[in-house]
Amino acid sequence: MMRLESVQVSPAIRQTPALAGSLADQVYQRIKDDLFDFRMLPGERFTEADLVARLGVSRTPVRLGLVRLEREGFVLARPRSGWQVRPFDFERFEALYDVRVVLEQAAVDKLCARQNMDETGILGALTDVWLVPPPQRILDGRLVAQLDEAFHCSLVAAAGNPEMAQIHRDVTEKIRIVRRLDFTKDFRVDATYDEHAAILRAVLSRRADEAARMLRSHIEMSKAEVRKITLHMLHEARENGAG
Repeated sequence: MMRLESVQVSPAIRQTPALAGSLADQVYQRIKDDLFDFRMLPGERFTEADLVARLGVSRTPVRLGLVRLEREGFVLARPRSGWQVRPFDFERFEALYDVRVVLEQAAVDKLCARQNMDETGILGALTDVWLVPPPQRILDGRLVAQLDEAFHCSLVAAAGNPEMAQIHRDVTEKIRIVRRLDFTKDFRVDATYDEHAAILRAVLSRRADEAARMLRSHIEMSKAEVRKITLHMLHEARENGAG
């Protein structure tokens, strides 16, 4: 699950070999949180020395964290000039969302056709979360973002194709930076509960075509909202930086 808070790394942490792995993980997560919260803006250039000074750690865990983030596609190494936050590319995210729709619709079709749907397993757990009366709904947007991701990943996993599930998890990781913005608006939290409940009921009733149609509509609506919020946040962040 995605972290709820940024990791606070004290400059007093002693970097022994036994702690090197955990410290590198902490630094990686702290930088990633800064990227996800737009404290480091798309297109922004920086150096390892900048992060060393800000986080109060040595260069090694910073470099390990950046290499890991580069591998995940969040930052770019720039020869002779340090690093750069990957510039925001709406076309790339559009393409990833398209892949997500294809995978989830195929998974729902496969799931509804399974002889044993295992309603007490993954689907039972999803029912416990999403088929609840409004007073029992979780209103914390960050937590709902985690639950939303788990809902979609669980639907794909329930289809029983591990390769499909792995590809879907990879796509999910790449779009997480923008996808969670969908839950910064209260009305989107309520809409997500309503839409997930409808999708889940269709799946449990083996209405594959209906579930697939609702999934596409649900994802397209979320994508449009995320695009609008992202543009607004980028504008605000740049305005504040200029001020």
